[in-house]
Amino acid sequence: MCPKKPSPKDTKTPIHNYATYSSLAFQMLAIMLIGVFGGLKLDDWIGTRPIFTIIITLLAVVFSIYYAIKDFIKK
Repeated sequence: MCPKKPSPKDTKTPIHNYATYSSLAFQMLAIMLIGVFGGLKLDDWIGTRPIFTIIITLLAVVFSIYYAIKDFIKK
């Protein structure tokens, strides 16, 4: 007889869940940092006060939350 293949539920260990959610946190952090540094560079290039930094950072936060919720719904 062949050995029984593990079902997808059997592969969801606590370590797997930890790795999944920590990678999601790092992706959210990367999106927000790209927004902050992009806004800083844009403000420096145009020569304005930190208006673009604030706007782009807020958009990056909203996008990262959307990305996280989309990932949670998918699972």
